[in-house]
Amino acid sequence: MAAVHLSEAEKVYIIHGVRDDLRLDGRGCEDYRHMEIETDVVSNTDGSAKISLGHTDVLVGIKAEIGKPKPLVPNEGYLEFFVDCSANATPEFEGRGGEDLGVELSNTLYKVFNNRLSVDLRSLCISPGEHCWVLYVDVLLLQCDGNLFDAMSIAIKAALFNTRISKVQLSENEEGGKEIELSDDPYDCMRLDVENVPCIVTLCKIGHRHVVDATLQEKACSVASVLISVTHRGTVTCVRKMGKGSLDPESIFEMTEAGKRVGKSLHAPLMRLLQEEESLGQKRQKVGFLG
Repeated sequence: MAAVHLSEAEKVYIIHGVRDDLRLDGRGCEDYRHMEIETDVVSNTDGSAKISLGHTDVLVGIKAEIGKPKPLVPNEGYLEFFVDCSANATPEFEGRGGEDLGVELSNTLYKVFNNRLSVDLRSLCISPGEHCWVLYVDVLLLQCDGNLFDAMSIAIKAALFNTRISKVQLSENEEGGKEIELSDDPYDCMRLDVENVPCIVTLCKIGHRHVVDATLQEKACSVASVLISVTHRGTVTCVRKMGKGSLDPESIFEMTEAGKRVGKSLHAPLMRLLQEEESLGQKRQKVGFLG
């Protein structure tokens, strides 16, 4: 993952600031940077969204295709994730570095989102054991300035909210087999219930305190971090420890409670923003992912 190199004096300055709840950009320990979200930015997808979190830019596109359900869950659809780390974001993403990071990010997103607690996978089933909707979620990292997981999760939730899936009618042919007919009406579509889709909160341990939405400079001062996915009710669906350092049980408990508190507070403003943007219809001003 992208990193910066700091002198010992710079690290001490950042650590002392975090201790006093005053970070380099003036934020408190549990404050996010300025965030901008736009949906429906890619025309050839079924749903898309772009987020700018500080100087971290993430673009998400979702395509719905008909596939075959997995044998263990014949009455559910599923999601597939692919993360592309643009070499323009940082030179470290060139070659194998970007590929390995993309696989790591994809695996984590799969654990967080591809379960019935996050998305109503049964609503993606067309014919049990035969046909289902498969949502291919493509994530492109355009610019990296720390806190990739949080930015990706918010962009994915926004893109799922924006996703429209054509309604399907099943009919039998002359041989007794099933035929699938897709509606041609763009307004005759199915929307996903994204209320339970979690947001990821990454907390970095710096000194004796922890911060959310760490920049690359703050990340360089952190020995370890905890990734927590939280629903709108404050339910934790996934926890993952990252980094080479160790964390004592008291720190893990404090970071988990802070993650639940911060994550729960993210959902209501995000959903209100998405609904307000959608209510504008054709009147809203589009910026696009090149803006």
